[in-house]
Order: sequence, then C-alpha cells, then structure tokens
Amino acid sequence: MAEVAGLTAAGFDVAVYSDDKRIIVDRQPIGVALLITPWNFPAAMATRKLAPALAAGCTTVLKPARETPLTAAYMVEVLRRVGVPAGVVNLVTPVPTGPLVAKMINRPEVRKLSFTGSTEVGRDLLHACADTVVSASMELGGNAPLIVLPGADMDVTVEGALLAKMRNGGAACTAANRIYVHSSRHDEFVERMTAELAALSVGPGLGRSRQVGALVSVAERDKVAELVDGAVEEGARLVHGGKSAEHGAFYDATLLTGVRHGSRISSTEIFGPVVAVVRYDDVDEAVRMANDTVHGLMAYVFGEEREAMAVARRLEAGMVAINRGVVSDPAAPFGGVKQSGLGREGGFDGILGLLEEKYIALDAHP
Repeated sequence: MAEVAGLTAAGFDVAVYSDDKRIIVDRQPIGVALLITPWNFPAAMATRKLAPALAAGCTTVLKPARETPLTAAYMVEVLRRVGVPAGVVNLVTPVPTGPLVAKMINRPEVRKLSFTGSTEVGRDLLHACADTVVSASMELGGNAPLIVLPGADMDVTVEGALLAKMRNGGAACTAANRIYVHSSRHDEFVERMTAELAALSVGPGLGRSRQVGALVSVAERDKVAELVDGAVEEGARLVHGGKSAEHGAFYDATLLTGVRHGSRISSTEIFGPVVAVVRYDDVDEAVRMANDTVHGLMAYVFGEEREAMAVARRLEAGMVAINRGVVSDPAAPFGGVKQSGLGREGGFDGILGLLEEKYIALDAHP
C-alpha cells in the first residue's frame, strides 16, 4: 500500500492505493441505537451514550432506569429545545421492562444496543441480541481491586483510595470494592483510613457539611447492611461504621479488616460506602487475588510508579488507575474485560462502535 489519500471527519472515509485497486473504507451510521442507562449517574450515563450516537448520525431510543427517569426526560427536552429534529432522540420508560426491551431489540430497525448495568441483566440482553444479531456494547458490573504496594506514598494512597471508594457514596461500577494492603503498610493504612471515614458526615443535603448521602433505596441500603453483617459473621472485624439510619436509606461510612479473599463481600459489587480490607504478604499473591474474579472493569494500584506500572500490566482490567482515585475522561476509552463488558465508550472508540464499515474496491487506474 502506498499512501492514505484522504480522511473525512463526517464519514470517516479512508482511501488507500494498493497495487491493483483503490481501497475505500466508508463508515456509516449503524442504524437505530437503543441506549439503556443505570440510576447511579443518570445525566452522565445518558450523555455518554447520546453524544457519540448523535455524532455518528444514529437515531436513538433512550431507556433510563426506573429509579431516575426525570433526569433523562429533562435532557431529551433540552435537546429538543436546541434543535435536534423530532424523532432523533426518543425516550421510553416501558413497564414491564424486560419483555418490552426484548421486543425493541427484535425490531429490524434497531441495529445497536448500548447498555450500562449489571452483568446479570447484560447476559439476558446479549441473549436477546442474538436472535437478530444486534451489535451490543456492554458496560457491566465491576469488582474493582485496589492494591497498596509496600512502596506506596501513604498520603497519596489514602486520598486516592478514599476517592476511589467513596465517590458517589460507593455507588459506582468503578468503585474500589476490594482493598489489598501489604502487611508492612496495613496498620498505617487502616488507622488513617478510619480517621478519614470518621470525619465524613452522613445525611441529607450533600455539601460542605454532608459528604455521604442516601443510597438509592432502602432495599439497596439493606443489601449493603447484609453484606457487612455477613462479613463480620465470616470473621471480618468491624473497625468503623456498620450502622443503618433509623429513617431513610442512609448507611454509615464503614471499614472492615480481616476480610477473607473469596468471601461474599469480596465477591459482590458492594455499591455502598464500605471499605473492605484484605491483608497480603506477597505482590504476586495480590495480583492473583485481584484477577480472581469474572469481572474486569477497573483496578487501582498505589506504589512507586515503576513497580505500580508493572503490576498494572498484569491486572485483568479494562482500566487501571495508578496513584489516583478517578480515571474517567471523555477522551479515553471506558470499558472492561471478561464479564465486565464488550466494547468501549469515550474517545474515538465510542463513536466507532456506532458506525458500520463498508469496504469499496475500485480499479487503481480508472
């Protein structure tokens, strides 16, 4: 192949000259895109899906979570007011959800499904996509490990781990779910993290005086409480927190030590303000435990940068943060491996997943 003759932003057309032909790769909108979003970041999840779909030229059907439909409704209204043509962005809130979503997937016009939610629901949706071979992008559940290496800067580590765990009250698919701390740093980490959690105020009205709000429902609060109680029954030590409020869906910022790798709380996406600490002695052991899960969305490593980078490359995760608590960026590919997802959102990847490639071959010399 000799040279790239042209690249157009609108159609992503690429023309390459071969020895006997001109090769044109044309990228066109995939078709109607069904976008299904979760409740924990209702605005961010919708914009992350709508923006690339509209940029790619796709008509969209947005299905928000039952718990947070009003944010999606407002966003659709804003898009209408700024001039998005009628019928390009559509909002649906079907009840019952499962059967009606399956019917939408089976419509011949729907050629793309973009789903963010649990792995269990994602599996069911993939089965539904199989009948009509719908292209599916899946951002599914996580069980993010956070590894504290012997050489970690504890100021950076505690600050980053607090953000990785407590952002959005722990209700994030990227939240640090299992915190593996080397024995040489374990007691210091626990002491300092306990002090940070004790300084957090739990209650209504988030702001300077309140840092941890309610979980999305009382049922979700009770699920978190059950995980903590179960961990204590299995031998973990409750260092701080571990209580539900008498009213509302509030749960204390909580820290557990002596958590056993493979226990229920280390194998379940907590989705709440609970720090579960596992002690380890050998870095290879920490990597093995971190990878010992069907999930692979996010991971965190705190330590001297060269060693942390070496560990990061061994982790089975679609995203790894080194010495920081947040990685999300619109310019970066967001997504997981194993049963945490298929495809990527963000950056060029987010748009390319909503385009179909068409290869056109012409004679080299017309």
